[in-house]
Amino acid sequence: MVYYFTTKDPQGTEWFIYMGKHKEENEDLIKYGFPEDVWFHVDKLSSAHVYLRLPNGITIENIPENVLEDCCQLVKANSIEGNKENNVTIVYTPWANLKKTNGMEVGQVAFHQPKEVKKYKIEKRKNEIVNRLNKTKDEKFPDLPGMKAMREKEDREKAKKGAQDQREKEKMEKEEKEKEKELKSYASIMTVENMGKTNKEYSSWQEMEDDFM
Repeated sequence: MVYYFTTKDPQGTEWFIYMGKHKEENEDLIKYGFPEDVWFHVDKLSSAHVYLRLPNGITIENIPENVLEDCCQLVKANSIEGNKENNVTIVYTPWANLKKTNGMEVGQVAFHQPKEVKKYKIEKRKNEIVNRLNKTKDEKFPDLPGMKAMREKEDREKAKKGAQDQREKEKMEKEEKEKEKELKSYASIMTVENMGKTNKEYSSWQEMEDDFM
């Protein structure tokens, strides 16, 4: 089972937060996360694995402060030890930075780049935040492998479309350069001597070509 929560930033945009009920779900979330997901956990203590799905155009660097605090409060509230303590540190990092190696326990993770792990200090639990988030909680049994496969298919299609658009753009740019080159070539031929001392100016290579016909 996966728990889903929603919150809003000051502009009213909805943000989606989710976490596994048990460590087995945490293992699946580690495996089937999306590139735009950000992972949260209490530093050096057992806790839930909480994920924030970033909207398009948002990076880990510009998560709104209230959204960031909501995620960290939710992590703290779902840590048996961390929930009882003050001044708890929450670590968070992009999902892609999570690393699993042989021999790790279920739900345990390491990091590819420790420097990409950020920290957020929670002085104390804020019940108003935790209660507000819990009111939005939705329990689901998502097909995580299927969702991941669908997302990867969409990414492949977008990449293919992007490559096709880039080739078409390069083709058009090449044709335009060839036209400009041809126009310059005509201009070099059409000197005062070989054009009967005409002062006519041409706005395009097509107009110049018509005069040759």
